[in-house]
Formats: sequence, structure tokens, C-alpha cells
Amino acid sequence: MALALTRALLGPSVYDRVLAVNMFGTKTVLLIAVMAFIMGRTDFLDLALAYALINFIGVMAVLWFVQESRRRQRSQSKSDAPAESTIE
Repeated sequence: MALALTRALLGPSVYDRVLAVNMFGTKTVLLIAVMAFIMGRTDFLDLALAYALINFIGVMAVLWFVQESRRRQRSQSKSDAPAESTIE
């Protein structure tokens, strides 16, 4: 888990960081599920399932935000580019 957190903090790109946070969330879900099995408490499985769903929705939201911000930057840079003159 420490390696996932290190990757999330020092990842070279946004996608590496998102992947590391997703991996950390998945390991947390597995830890909750193992604790449910060891302690014999099935209500922990509901918690693990809810946490997995929140983790998935969060990752999708962050990736959508990154994609939209990059799309806006590209369209803004195209509109800021000087128009080519056709007058000779």
C-alpha cells in the first residue's frame, strides 16, 4: 500500500496517479473483505461493496474532468492561434 501511495504522490502523469489511487482503493476493499471473513461479519461485505462503488465512480469522475480540461485547452489553443493570411 505504501508503494501505491508513493506512486500517487510522485507519479509522472495524472493517469499514473489515478491508477495508483485506484489500486489503493482496491487494496482497501480487499482488506475490508478479508476482515469480514476473519471476523465472521457479513455486514463488512456491504461496506466493501459500497467502498468499491464509490472508488469506481470517483476514478471515472476524475478521468472525465481531466479529459474535459485537456479538451478545453486544445480548443482554446486552436482559437488563440493566429489565422493564416491569404493575401499575397
